Amino acid sequence: MKAIVQETYGSADVLELRDIDPPTAGDDDVLIRVRAAGVDAGVVHLMTGLPYLLRLFGYGLRAPRVRVRGVEVAGRVEAVGRDVTRFQPGDEVFGTCGGAFAEYARGRQDRFAHKPARLTFEQAAAVPVSALTALQGLRDRGAVQPGQKVLVIGAGGGVGTFAVQLAKEFGAEVTGVCGTDKADLVRSIGADHVIDYTREDFASRPPRYDLILDIAGNSPLSRLRRALTPRGTLVIMGGEGGGRWLGGVDRQLRAMLLAPFVGHRLLTLMSAPREEDLRLLAELIEDGKVTPIIGRTYSLSDVPDAVRYMAEGHARGKVVITL
Repeated sequence: MKAIVQETYGSADVLELRDIDPPTAGDDDVLIRVRAAGVDAGVVHLMTGLPYLLRLFGYGLRAPRVRVRGVEVAGRVEAVGRDVTRFQPGDEVFGTCGGAFAEYARGRQDRFAHKPARLTFEQAAAVPVSALTALQGLRDRGAVQPGQKVLVIGAGGGVGTFAVQLAKEFGAEVTGVCGTDKADLVRSIGADHVIDYTREDFASRPPRYDLILDIAGNSPLSRLRRALTPRGTLVIMGGEGGGRWLGGVDRQLRAMLLAPFVGHRLLTLMSAPREEDLRLLAELIEDGKVTPIIGRTYSLSDVPDAVRYMAEGHARGKVVITL
């Protein structure tokens, strides 16, 4: 099969289209004929091996342990392991696995759900990591409540477009922070207010927010806290900067150290794939309450270009690979 293979850390030039042996399904696995794969920010970090801290988490010190990149996937079940009970060959599914940038991918059955019928494969591939991250950031860490004022920093990106829609579904008043080129998009998906960060500082004006999701920012904690109500909650879900060793993790570490001494709830998020969350997202999508926003699509052979675009940090909605 054809797959995007990475033998060493580096720029997008290390990603090569090759012919390799297809995976086989283990006892609890489903083998997927990939129709589309999402490009999330994690792909860039695993490609470059930066920050160095992530290499200590089992991804490989000198070279990637997993040779084929990609995590978000949508496609048809080709084969199932002997212990698989929820799927059968021919089912259309979406979820997470290793090695999604390939013609075939293998993953555990509890990492997949049936694809919503109203979605294309491309739309479904945009959901598993980004929508799940937004859901867990809002509901589990942020404990969002109806009527709260929620600020989404990075509202025009892959996670942000889901966060805006989900926050509205939870009954919040949503303000999205994004660049000029994404303002109309963020309004169109339900944001009550939009702040163009190139023209205005979200921390320098009222109102204050009950919950801030910092998805793509690099603002200091002091600036973020100025925008919170006295008992408001900050969830740091991403961010860049911080150097080659810690990357954006340095802000998360500082938030954890500061949290016991201030009135604000300063939290971080490590999202986790959950079968029940995938099913919930599928229901919201089927009901028309959440819609994946795709900014660009690329072919499998153009994955390096897709990752370069993602690495620039200005992607509009989700970037998706089609097969």
